[in-house]
Amino acid sequence: MQIDKNQLLRFTTAGSVDDGKSTLIGRLLYDSKSIFEDQLSNVAAISKKKGFEHLDLALFTDGLRDEREQGITIDVAYRYFTTPKRKFIIADTPGHIQYTRNMVTGASTANVAIVLIDARKGVIEQTKRHSYIASLLQISHIIVCVNKMDLVNYSEEVFTNIVQDYEEISSKMMIKDVRYIPISALKGDNVVIRSQQMPWYQNAPLLHTLETIHISSDTNKVDARFPVQTVLRPQSNDFPDFRGYAGKIAGGIFRTGDQVTVYPSGLSSTIKTINQYDELLEEAFVDMSVVFTLEDEIDISRGDMLVKSNNVPKVTQDLTAMLCWLHHQPAKPKAKYIIKHTTNEQKAILKNVYYKVDIDTLKRNEEAKEIEMNTICKVQLRTTLPLIIDSYSKNRTTGSFILIDAATNETVAAGMVV
Repeated sequence: MQIDKNQLLRFTTAGSVDDGKSTLIGRLLYDSKSIFEDQLSNVAAISKKKGFEHLDLALFTDGLRDEREQGITIDVAYRYFTTPKRKFIIADTPGHIQYTRNMVTGASTANVAIVLIDARKGVIEQTKRHSYIASLLQISHIIVCVNKMDLVNYSEEVFTNIVQDYEEISSKMMIKDVRYIPISALKGDNVVIRSQQMPWYQNAPLLHTLETIHISSDTNKVDARFPVQTVLRPQSNDFPDFRGYAGKIAGGIFRTGDQVTVYPSGLSSTIKTINQYDELLEEAFVDMSVVFTLEDEIDISRGDMLVKSNNVPKVTQDLTAMLCWLHHQPAKPKAKYIIKHTTNEQKAILKNVYYKVDIDTLKRNEEAKEIEMNTICKVQLRTTLPLIIDSYSKNRTTGSFILIDAATNETVAAGMVV
């Protein structure tokens, strides 16, 4: 299959602390010659200062001072690199359980998730947690990298046992494509170059897999959705009666002359013009930021949504969603939060907890109702005013939201509409 050389692939790393995520990314960047000379010199100097005889590859992504001093990743580190075959954005996420919320952030836009497993430890709770989050976020491709194979004498038996264990848990999740690669990020085995130490592994190394893996677009090109970000009224002599509606298309294709309905009001009109900067367009599609004008004067404001009249979303005040609790303070029963969904903000109350997911067994616990940090659960929310939603499986933008603590303005949870 021909790969578009300009195609962008976003991937995230996940796994437990000290599994070697940052070292793996450093190895990818170093062996693919994507490191600038000044970065290389800086990392070489710091590695020497720390007493290492080799380059500490993790320093290429651990950019914060606290991270370098502690030898751990705290925040999501984004890195960009290009090969002759493809462009990449990497989100290197923390492995510590208290930073699971950062993993949710880093994985939310990924096409591929690389799950690292320490060959000495095998599948552990964080492996299951991160894999489950990846499945919730509808990441279609998982590449399981069994790292530190050099520390288990490059044993095929160790690798095979881990593959069997992971197959058992992935079969319970919504993951379409899982691939397995035995690697040593420190030594470079099967990262960019095929390993001579593991002749029993006959498939491609990691970089080649990333370059050739087929990613279909995860954007919805069928259901036309346009959340209004702001209303433009220039108040100038050149445009005395101009009223435009600016925003970013969240799904589908809009064309001039299309019949559209505004929600939650339910009023309809026709698209008069589509503007992008000073250019008039005949059509606009998902991820484009544009300005619509309509044939009729309708009361529209930020948070409203324009959709095609023959393809309407769900308009409701009751949401059923999978929730990842991100805050150290537990959820309060019947507490009120601010829900942010596309460009809309409302107050919401947590009405019901259907079940919590036991990460260790991946079973539902319908008895437990407490929501604490890193809890993944199915809940019911009720908002003060209707929201215009799709299920997350249909549209990542209109099917996702965050909850904010009204008192502290801190993000406490991320949700996916089911």
